[in-house]
Amino acid sequence: MPFNKKKLNMTFEQIIKDLKAGKYHPVYFLQGEEPYFIDCISDFIEENVLNESEKTFDQMIVYGRDVSKEAVVGLAKGFPMIAQKRVIIVKEAQSIDNLTDSKSKNPKTQEDLLEKYLQTPTPSTILVFCYKYKTLDKRTALYKAFEKSGVVFESKKLQDYKVAGWISDYVKSYDYNINQASATLLSEYLGNDLSKICNEVQKLFIGLPKGSTINNDIIEQHIGISKDYNVFELQNAIGKRDLLKIVRIINYYEANPKDNPIQMVIPILFKYFSKILIYHRLKDKSQAATALGINPYFLKDYVDAAKNYPQGKIMDNIQVLRDYDMRSKGFGATGNLTNGDLYKELIFKLMY
Repeated sequence: MPFNKKKLNMTFEQIIKDLKAGKYHPVYFLQGEEPYFIDCISDFIEENVLNESEKTFDQMIVYGRDVSKEAVVGLAKGFPMIAQKRVIIVKEAQSIDNLTDSKSKNPKTQEDLLEKYLQTPTPSTILVFCYKYKTLDKRTALYKAFEKSGVVFESKKLQDYKVAGWISDYVKSYDYNINQASATLLSEYLGNDLSKICNEVQKLFIGLPKGSTINNDIIEQHIGISKDYNVFELQNAIGKRDLLKIVRIINYYEANPKDNPIQMVIPILFKYFSKILIYHRLKDKSQAATALGINPYFLKDYVDAAKNYPQGKIMDNIQVLRDYDMRSKGFGATGNLTNGDLYKELIFKLMY
């Protein structure tokens, strides 16, 4: 009989809550494009289920490139030596050659050894698979076996418009605060790579008393993102047609080319104009913030930009950004244009 017929597709928060409460499942299959959540769960299990002396005897970490699924099953069938639980963590499980190979069956019984193990997993074992950057086909027998035996978790990439909110929650979890503008600045500058964001945000906590509020000055001091000359300020200046501010920012970029490569700025401006175009085409403007995937606090900036850039001009600008993205990467470039030269040309064509 299967160990548990109830499908356990749990959220990240539910899994961590259970782990903190000492509620463990015999199998965790952690899969998906976002490695951050997978690492958080596996790291928590690695660091907290067993104490240091128990880990020596009853915790084993293996890597997919070094093991077969039959070897993993052999490890999982073992019993703990001194602890109540035996922990087996398979990192980079997507690299196991024969994990999804239906031909790798027991020649005598024609059964897949891993699927058979998952029918009745060893109760004293916690088996963790870290299957990163991809997912198993839900139609396969192996996926269904994982669902029946324990916890299946899909770690999805965070959508861009949710990153600023996630940063705010992350900062609060460490007993600090951050204002909305600063969280948005970080999200625009760092993208949606959560591991990278965490590493950068941790720098902000250094020497900062608990309860402090992180602002743009602190970000500039610790990470180096200028509070006055960042891409967030540039796009707002373009939206408002504030030529004086645009010139100041471009001059700063020209003086600091390594910190402000045009290849990083163009995708952000592309996304910005795409959202203005979406706003133009909305029939129900009352739901604009949701449709654009932005905080309502910043909606006025997009409304003002839409007044300054009609749909036809936005379509032209999107094509300009595509052209300059290619030119910045060496395709179709003429002459030895500097980072600053490209910026000046690009901004002129976006504005006029």
